[in-house]
Amino acid sequence: MNRLSGSDAPVTVVVGPPGSGKTQLVASWVTEARASGAVAWINLEDDDRSCPFWTVIVEALRDAGLAISPSVAASPVSSPVDRSFLVRLAAELSRLRKPVLVVLDGVSDLAGSQWAAELEFVLRHTAPLLRLVLIGRWDPPLPTHRYRLAGRLLEIRSADLAFTADEAAKLLGLHGVHLSPAKLASLLEHTEGWAAGLRLFAMALQGREDADRIVDTITGNEATIAEYFFDEVLRVQPDDVRSFLLDISVLDTFTAELAEAVSGRADARGILTDLERRNAFVQPVAEYSTVYRFHRLFAELLLAQLLCAAPERLRVLHRRAAAWFAERGQTADAVAHAVKAGDWDAAATVVIEHYAIGRLLIDGRTGGIGRLLHQLPTDLETPQVALVAAALALADGSAADCAQHLWRLRPDGGAAAGDDPAVTLSDLLLRVMLADAYGTEEQVLSCSAAAEQALAHAPPGQLARHPELSVLLLAAKGRAQSRQGAIDAAAVTFTRAIAKADPDNQYPRIECLEHLAVIEAHRGRLGHAERLAEEAIDIAERCGLEAARRPVTAHAALAWVAMERYDVDATGHHLRIAGQRRRSDADPLTTATIALVKARRLQARGELRGAAELLDEAERTDGRRRPRWLARDIVLARARLMITVGRAGDALRLVSALPAPAHHAVRVAHAAALVGVGDAEPARELLRPVLVAVGLPSPVAVDAWLVMATVAAHDGDTEEARSALGHALRHAIPEAQRRAVHQVWAQLRRLLRDDDELAEQHRVLQGAGRDSGGSGAPDTGPILVEPLSRREMEVLQGIAAMLPTEEIAARLFVSINTVKTHVRSILRKLSASRRNEAVRRARALGLI
Repeated sequence: MNRLSGSDAPVTVVVGPPGSGKTQLVASWVTEARASGAVAWINLEDDDRSCPFWTVIVEALRDAGLAISPSVAASPVSSPVDRSFLVRLAAELSRLRKPVLVVLDGVSDLAGSQWAAELEFVLRHTAPLLRLVLIGRWDPPLPTHRYRLAGRLLEIRSADLAFTADEAAKLLGLHGVHLSPAKLASLLEHTEGWAAGLRLFAMALQGREDADRIVDTITGNEATIAEYFFDEVLRVQPDDVRSFLLDISVLDTFTAELAEAVSGRADARGILTDLERRNAFVQPVAEYSTVYRFHRLFAELLLAQLLCAAPERLRVLHRRAAAWFAERGQTADAVAHAVKAGDWDAAATVVIEHYAIGRLLIDGRTGGIGRLLHQLPTDLETPQVALVAAALALADGSAADCAQHLWRLRPDGGAAAGDDPAVTLSDLLLRVMLADAYGTEEQVLSCSAAAEQALAHAPPGQLARHPELSVLLLAAKGRAQSRQGAIDAAAVTFTRAIAKADPDNQYPRIECLEHLAVIEAHRGRLGHAERLAEEAIDIAERCGLEAARRPVTAHAALAWVAMERYDVDATGHHLRIAGQRRRSDADPLTTATIALVKARRLQARGELRGAAELLDEAERTDGRRRPRWLARDIVLARARLMITVGRAGDALRLVSALPAPAHHAVRVAHAAALVGVGDAEPARELLRPVLVAVGLPSPVAVDAWLVMATVAAHDGDTEEARSALGHALRHAIPEAQRRAVHQVWAQLRRLLRDDDELAEQHRVLQGAGRDSGGSGAPDTGPILVEPLSRREMEVLQGIAAMLPTEEIAARLFVSINTVKTHVRSILRKLSASRRNEAVRRARALGLI
């Protein structure tokens, strides 16, 4: 209405499908516009076509009160008219003092285009006094392009006529129907704002108390809606076009080529173009698109009619559609139509032949293809069905069912030689993933080698579309290498998998990032581990992963990093998140990592018994599937804890029983145990090859030099002890590995006396890696908001010495809660968010 009222264009075209409210819109506007000029309304949809076009026009102008000359009115107006008649009519209209509005309602019913050319001649010679409004189902044969370019055309089309939510609510309200906002939105989506559809729905719901409940049950096959479509659309179509529409009603969207394949009609393109032009509820899915769709209600009616008239054709049509989509590599659409045809063999074959088995393994039954195959019968004796069923079972977490389906495929468990390449690769990939689920790394590595060979012979185009196949294989191989203890090889493999993952394969990438982050934390590459874990968390947040798939191991890795930096609070934060998200069937890597870091945190807090119980339980639980390097870390953590509590003899026996006594970390722990029982010289002998080793991981190097410093201090060799401590600090500083230093600090802190270089190294270590997550804004220097009290200064000294809260409380003879209160006050006064930041600011201010 506003667009009509605000426009002075000489030509207005109102075009839309039947029932879209075209006539009602213009009639409402004309009612308001009568005062400004004469209105001649000509209804061209009447069945009586005996009067020539121009006779009807002239009579309408006279009925509107225009003083048309008798000579013009009496002129013969047979079609085509004489040009002199048009000239005289234009001259008559040009003499008018007021503008005249001529509304032609139903111009789509006029045959030919001669009338339009004649009308355009009159308009050209009478504007701006004459204004035309043309109402129809499709564009009139006027040269609208010229008027459009000149800015003299107003177009109101289907999208403009569609009802908004407010308009729909008002219409329903006139019928006494009131829907909830959610149901109103659903109805609006269902009807696409089509005026007649909304009114028919309103009539069906009128007087119903349960309108909210039943509104979603009404479809285009409802009697009144179906009758409308029959009268306005289907009745006027030839029989062959009606049959064509029924055939392609099995398609949600379609191109002319697809419609040809399904219907068998070679003229599908021309039919669709004509139906679109005529606004017969066939429309492009987007502007300028060659893909079509039906109006939702019309589609429901057509499909219902097909089911009623020729149900036997339904499967045939779906099979044709499935074949067409399969030929073009459109896996999900091909599977969907094969399932609707009840052809499960074809559906499974499409998945395998399109190398989409990896997508099933990643997404399971919640993914696009998996949802389609939810009802897949598992008793069909084809390799493709067995493979698809095995993939779905494994994605559901049922390794036993997966194994059963694979056994049904190959009872002898033999190789896949001689099969179709897609079947062979799918079979090998599933066997790799099944072995990975069972934790049998030897089988994973042997099958993955065969699978990689099969990948090399797969069609390059399919591999480009399905990079997840390589990612899944590499991820499983990396996990197997990690379980075997080959962490360097595993790190390389995980890095390759991460590089191959594309945006559609983020979940496998997240898993690889998490595992690699834990490996890097173990190897002492804390900064890299932190970046990997944070990347995994960031990807998960951007992808909107469901809660069950949110990263847990990444937070465990971040807890490891924070603990090695002796940030006890941050460690607790990440452990809490990991604990809340961890499932009962969590990966042994995750479970063991959480247990190890939690035990280290308990030890740092002085809760030695709790740490020991946690490590004992971790060692007993699921040790077979745990990576060997992580299992060894747990045993070594137990040994070091035993040494701390004075059970060095037990620690010595525990370490001596380890299967790899020559491993550098084991030798260091063995030496520490020997020092604990007073055997310093054998400890030296164990440490010497470790200290000269090339490429030693930094945590092992730090531990080794700290133990050597302890040995030297035990022997009274202060210079050697200081030298060893200096080496330890230099190895610890790059990655801020403070935990190992803090564990032996009570024994070695006296070495800092009178050694400025060592003291400086220690100060550097305390500040290394702090506030790494800052925003990067320039530091304007710390500001002391309020002076610290004497007691707060004493607590700050304890924090700077990296003492746990419990020890600070014991030294000051106050409760732990009192210390925590002082800490909060210190953080506030120093404008710091963490303890380490408070220490840094206090040093900058010269307070400590």
